[in-house]
Amino acid sequence: MNRLSRAHSFNTAAARYAANRPSYPPALFDAVEEFTGRPLAGARVADVGAGTGIATVLLRERGAEVIAVEPGDGMAAQFRSALPDVPVVRGDGNALPLADASCDLITYAQSWHWTDTARSVPEALRVLRPDGALAVWWNTPAFDVPWISAQHARIAQCSGVNTPAEVLPDDSRAVQLAGLAGLHVARRHLRWSRTVPLDTHLANIGSHSGFLVLGEPGTRAFLADERARLREIFPDERVEETYVVDLLVATRAGTT
Repeated sequence: MNRLSRAHSFNTAAARYAANRPSYPPALFDAVEEFTGRPLAGARVADVGAGTGIATVLLRERGAEVIAVEPGDGMAAQFRSALPDVPVVRGDGNALPLADASCDLITYAQSWHWTDTARSVPEALRVLRPDGALAVWWNTPAFDVPWISAQHARIAQCSGVNTPAEVLPDDSRAVQLAGLAGLHVARRHLRWSRTVPLDTHLANIGSHSGFLVLGEPGTRAFLADERARLREIFPDERVEETYVVDLLVATRAGTT
């Protein structure tokens, strides 16, 4: 599957993405503040790969001064519709359209894996102030929940795509695979859940890149099968999704 095609696929489903993707728990932003040693309130933050603004909204609620960076036409349009008063500039993490030493924090919510870390790490360091930090995170499935683990295996088989952070098994390996070697990195796993209608759960699955490029017939057949399976587990058609946020916060060595 072409990686570039997957990256651009979100632009065709931006509204579906905004409506159905999970958000993030307050504990995530508490951890970011703990690791960076400063409050988000008043911090100058660049939310890169901001998509439809799911993380941007929460950063603003914590008092951060946020500028969004988003490469996709459809995602940027959805972002502007939802957050008309937040500046969004077009670009990506490999070549940030931001001034040197202009940010206290750069965040990547579900988007770090789309960058070339040989380029995106130096770019982050260029844009960050000397005591600034880079925070990257992913909502990953809680694989210790049997139905979630079984569903993820079916998703991977059908779409050919695994969860990005699934390949980060321990702290040292996580730092290496995330391209953050040489920086001071703190890591935390944060468990949380949401309960949503079955239709929302299925639409969330369908908004992932592997299914967006798979095509309508294959996606429709997979989701119909999942609907039948999940009705047996959740007869009231209310699905409890459990996630583990995998958070890494990187600073220049010696700054924390």
